[in-house]
Amino acid sequence: MDSAIETTHAEHDAVEHEHVYVPQHRHHFETEEQQREAGSFGMWLFLLTEIMFFGGMFFAYLLFRNWYYDAFVAASNTLNIGMGAANTAILITSGFFMALAVWAAEVRKKNLLVIFLVLTTVFGCAFLGVKYFEYKEKFELHHVPGASFDVSKFVHPDIDAKTGLPVGKPVPPDQLQHTQLFFFLYFAMTGMHALHMIIGIGLLVWLIWRSQKGEFSAGYVAPIENFGLYWHFVDIVWLYLFPLLYLINRHPLAH
Repeated sequence: MDSAIETTHAEHDAVEHEHVYVPQHRHHFETEEQQREAGSFGMWLFLLTEIMFFGGMFFAYLLFRNWYYDAFVAASNTLNIGMGAANTAILITSGFFMALAVWAAEVRKKNLLVIFLVLTTVFGCAFLGVKYFEYKEKFELHHVPGASFDVSKFVHPDIDAKTGLPVGKPVPPDQLQHTQLFFFLYFAMTGMHALHMIIGIGLLVWLIWRSQKGEFSAGYVAPIENFGLYWHFVDIVWLYLFPLLYLINRHPLAH
């Protein structure tokens, strides 16, 4: 009798401690929840380094803008505010679909997850398309830092067809070359942001491929959640870049 009871207890303990294999569960984590929390913590640490990286560029921009105010105001007024506003709307829409993709993964809706990830990708590509035409315009105007940089628009501002008045004030001669510094920072900041977009789109394609195989439709959503954090961070960076580069002191004649 005692022997039978001991055998029953032994079988119960074996079942209780039996390891159920989950493909996404790495061996060095005790539970899937521990693995998820570690991944999320790692992503937040990565985003912290990104904040410091972009923060350094924001600080440099604000510092030089304060030193060379007239040059930076004149240069920023040559940016295409329509394209900038369009890209802002595109990125907000893309972020909305990414949030829906996270929701679809959590409720295990495979088809919706794939659709929302595809839409996120499409709007991300649309952002890069608009940015291409904006960069193209700067190359045509010779507003790219380098030997061919043209300061003529800052010496003789365009005339408004309706009012007959100059669109802006001529930049003082001692600050003319500092307009080139503005465009160096403009290309550095928006270019680095665009690089993050390209990386994100590459990751989206990879997530779409995995989603189609049903990998995120059975409760395993950590990659979707972590990528969502990354994508929303990229959105937020642009929401700071847009007013900082395009909107501040948009009407220099009022200064």
